[in-house]
Amino acid sequence: MPQVTLPDGSQRDYENPVTVTEIAESIGAGLAKAALAGRVDGILVDTSYLVNADAEVAIVTERDEDGIEVIRHSCAHLMAQAVQRLFPKAQVTIGPVIEDGFFYDFAFERPFTPEDLAEIEKTMGAIVKENLEVKRSVLPRKEAIQLFKEMGEDYKVEIIESIPGEEDLSFYRQGDFIDLCRGPHVPSTGKFKAFKLTNVAGAYWRGDSDNEMLQRVYGTAWGSKKDLNLYLQRLEEAEKRDHRKLGKQLDLFHFQEEAPGMAFWHPKGWQIYQVIQDYMQQVQNENKYKEINTPQLVDYSLWEKSGHASKFADEMFSVESENRMYAIKPMNCPCHIQIFNQGLKSYRDLPLRFAEFGSCHRYEPSGSMHGLMRVRSFVQDDGHIFCTEDQIQAEVADFMELLFSVYRDFGFDEVILRLSTRPEKRVGSDELWDKAEQSLKDALNATELPWELVPGEGAFYGPKIEYSLKDCMGRIQQCGTIQVDFFLPERLGAQYVAEDSSRQTPVMLHRAILGSFERFIGVLIEHFAGAMPTWLAPEQAVILNITDKQSDYCQKLQESLKNKGFRVVLDLRNEKIGFKIREHTLQKVPYLLVVGDKEVESNSVAVRTRRGEDLGSMTFDEFCTHLSQDIARFGRSENNQVN
Repeated sequence: MPQVTLPDGSQRDYENPVTVTEIAESIGAGLAKAALAGRVDGILVDTSYLVNADAEVAIVTERDEDGIEVIRHSCAHLMAQAVQRLFPKAQVTIGPVIEDGFFYDFAFERPFTPEDLAEIEKTMGAIVKENLEVKRSVLPRKEAIQLFKEMGEDYKVEIIESIPGEEDLSFYRQGDFIDLCRGPHVPSTGKFKAFKLTNVAGAYWRGDSDNEMLQRVYGTAWGSKKDLNLYLQRLEEAEKRDHRKLGKQLDLFHFQEEAPGMAFWHPKGWQIYQVIQDYMQQVQNENKYKEINTPQLVDYSLWEKSGHASKFADEMFSVESENRMYAIKPMNCPCHIQIFNQGLKSYRDLPLRFAEFGSCHRYEPSGSMHGLMRVRSFVQDDGHIFCTEDQIQAEVADFMELLFSVYRDFGFDEVILRLSTRPEKRVGSDELWDKAEQSLKDALNATELPWELVPGEGAFYGPKIEYSLKDCMGRIQQCGTIQVDFFLPERLGAQYVAEDSSRQTPVMLHRAILGSFERFIGVLIEHFAGAMPTWLAPEQAVILNITDKQSDYCQKLQESLKNKGFRVVLDLRNEKIGFKIREHTLQKVPYLLVVGDKEVESNSVAVRTRRGEDLGSMTFDEFCTHLSQDIARFGRSENNQVN
């Protein structure tokens, strides 16, 4: 006779084993109708799951995060069923849940069109109305392979044959559709209330460009039409803010096939890049970092010695010269140790902080690259701190204070902290991992800020804290990191003379604030919709004449402003002033300085902002003061920009 403990602490006794559905029915008809799945002793299960012993049970509905995940997982099956109804020759492959939605890869003789997507979505709606029961079953592997061979599902056969072990496999059937899946799933197709297919793209089978190209159909599903509509509105806004689109519109950068995954920076984009680098250089100097620079090509043996070659060989570019194999630097860490190793260091030299704007290259599959967000060539604001064990917590605390200050200057106030601990494949003893993880926990706890534990996601050489930003659309962007490393310095022979004259291995803290310049600039473009804070704007002001009579005055004005260090451009074209104002507003220039005869006579400018605000007439000195104050605010949201 099982006793069930509910989330509110209440308990219910049942005379016989009972399903999750029956537990929900015993609580109330409304809950039973809303039930999508259950949690039994913390494990997510189908509503048909039989509880035959004492257990803690929660009923999962669309109000729960788990419920939305079940809806999306099940909606992928709904889509696959619709595809095969419309296109019986299509083979289904893999269909996981992703952030805010799902996708399924299909093998089909031709690419799906937008019209196909509309028909698939319509057919999904018809299957929902049929309210088909979703049933779980278990089959031995041989029977499962035979079943899918008879169905002509070659990819499913390959998937099953690649699964290790000999245990039976679970399947889910709804009407005439069956798929290999561990579940759980909704109890019937009538449970879907709000879904939308969003786009289709090509995807290689198993992500390998040597394999055949499949059709990947993306979709989203929500617990209500209201939530779906809000999400679609966010998608529309995200489309407007897409950094790739704005990068072209604002003439910042481009990509081309001759250098895949490597940005071509245009003058205005490079100006943003240089402003950020100058800023980071200044804050690092103020925080006692010593800037260094290391080679792009390093003998492959160093990467073998450091352990990177065995872990990241597939992500490394290499080149051969004079019978020697070199790696194009994928990260900076081993090279920084080479500088530390030049000359014996004392404990008095520690902590020693190195910083490098290190240019790195990593192989990213062509299908995974995404504008500036995921590239093959990038520059990190990389830094490594060599210190003693006793100095770890203080150094991590100082780094976090610096990081939060930098993020505020860029307009980000909300930072999400995550601690990633030891992965299954790692180097070093558990004793050292215990020390490393505890030092980061202590540093996090000292901030009194909330943080999340992410087991098993640390680097192979040490645990790490990840710092993620929440942008204006609520999206999480992981940027900064600090990692404690007891192992790499030892592997590469780093030592210092301790206070007792013994030779000791320093601890190495790997740290970055922005991550990569490329990705961070992409984040900034989307966060500000291209309208950079004045301190970052490639052009801070544009001077617009009304007629040719003001040209000489405008040129002198530009020269005076540039002499004060402001980034100012001229537009003396023979165009109507309204046209020029609109054009530079679309280019998101913070200030538009309009000059007519009146301004020439009064030695002033008429100041407008890109938001359309008329700030009135200002003298040269008044505008310089106004612009300087705006720049000094950086992007800090509590003050915001004047314009």
